[in-house]
Amino acid sequence: MERLFYFFYQYRAFFTFLALELFAAWLIVENNQYQSTKFFNSSNKLAANIIGTTQGIKEYFSLRKINAELAGENAQLRTRLEQRNQSLYTLEIREVDDPKIINRFDFVSAKVINNSVERFKNYITIDKGALDGISPGMAVISAAGAVGKVKSVSDHYAVLISLLNTDEFTSSMIKRTNHFGSINWDGKDPLYSQLNFIPRHANPVVGDTVVTSGFNAVFPEGVLVGIIEEVSLGPEAQFYDLKVKLAQDFSSLAFVEIVRSNLLEEKDSLEQVTIGESK
Repeated sequence: MERLFYFFYQYRAFFTFLALELFAAWLIVENNQYQSTKFFNSSNKLAANIIGTTQGIKEYFSLRKINAELAGENAQLRTRLEQRNQSLYTLEIREVDDPKIINRFDFVSAKVINNSVERFKNYITIDKGALDGISPGMAVISAAGAVGKVKSVSDHYAVLISLLNTDEFTSSMIKRTNHFGSINWDGKDPLYSQLNFIPRHANPVVGDTVVTSGFNAVFPEGVLVGIIEEVSLGPEAQFYDLKVKLAQDFSSLAFVEIVRSNLLEEKDSLEQVTIGESK
């Protein structure tokens, strides 16, 4: 403490001069409008810069909290989007009175727990089974498009036949022309499949959209399958060779929707009876 007093005492002339200078400056600012305006503008600008820098430092140290809040918000938005996608698939608005027609499809969401894309016959395992109302033959879709159908089930799991399976044929049609055929994978590129049995008078073009036809009552009509990328027709061929880029990238498949058709049994029974009578 004595050293501090000694310091001020030793430099008392300097501190007296400094105090008088500050007092003189204050008098000038207080009694002259121009100097007063300049001073307050400069001080306000300096204060704003200091406040802005301080706020930036605070925001930097709170980035973790901000990121957590954004992640939570994104999760809520994804949930709402998934619910909206489900409502787009369901047939809730129909000019009929039969509730079975109005609600002929139900949907069960499931997570993919095993998947393959490198084989000729690829399968997908999901975390829902018989206890969730899943049974063999049900169609499977995703937010991107068609995925495949259920092959076998246990109480808690189900195995799906992927569209990337050389034995799987899915009734599909060209949306622009309504000509229908079958999607069947050739076992080569997992991003592409083939649309077969499109007649030569159909005139498909590159860029045409391929969707499910709905003829088998398993898939809802109009589920996206893919986009035609290559069109070829031999001189004597009856059908086009159509290469379709699949809407779903199976290497990144994480969640699916199992489609339960409430009218499939009725349709199959009627067709079996009719076909049996015609023989």
